[in-house]
Amino acid sequence: MRAALPALLLPRAAREPLGEAAALLPGFATAEADALPALLQALWREAPLRHMVTPGGARMSVAMSNCGEAGWVSDRRGYRYERCDPHSGRPWPPMPAQLRELARRAASAAGFEAFEPDACLINCYTPGTRLSLHQDRDESDLHSPVVSLSCGLPATFLFGGLRRSDPLRRTPLFHGDVVVWGGPQRLAFHGVAPLLEGEHPLTGRRRINLTFRRAF
Repeated sequence: MRAALPALLLPRAAREPLGEAAALLPGFATAEADALPALLQALWREAPLRHMVTPGGARMSVAMSNCGEAGWVSDRRGYRYERCDPHSGRPWPPMPAQLRELARRAASAAGFEAFEPDACLINCYTPGTRLSLHQDRDESDLHSPVVSLSCGLPATFLFGGLRRSDPLRRTPLFHGDVVVWGGPQRLAFHGVAPLLEGEHPLTGRRRINLTFRRAF
């Protein structure tokens, strides 16, 4: 009997549905992900990574920054988008043109045309960090999709339904993968399981995730 191939050696489809209006695009942005660490260094000089605080006062384990016309922030006043970085008082760094175009192409490949992101949230994970289940509902525009790019260490993406108690789908994400969701699944609960120990040749002991949204 032929032995089963390891999961990483199995062929991956160009588009894997995650639901009615959600899709994984395996390896869609490998070229952009390869160039991302160097690109981010310039952005982080203007808007350094930081561990934000929840409205309840807890320190988030995932380090964050933003680029684009709007940036997502969290503090004792709540979750929201701001035009300027509260640390510096200056506008967030502009979203690089190649990243904006990537987000447009990925949205189109998943069936969402004319996506124009104005915000890119940058999350930096290290082994042991996770992102608890939540909905992306702080945007004024909930008709546009969410586009999420993975770079560096692999992670397990958790994708559920419109209720926190709905069953979760666990999807491995690798360097260059893109996930897109919108429409009736725009407010689906989602998160990231604790990142496993490892080292990536481009990012070291880190996973970098860029999430493109239409905030205003």
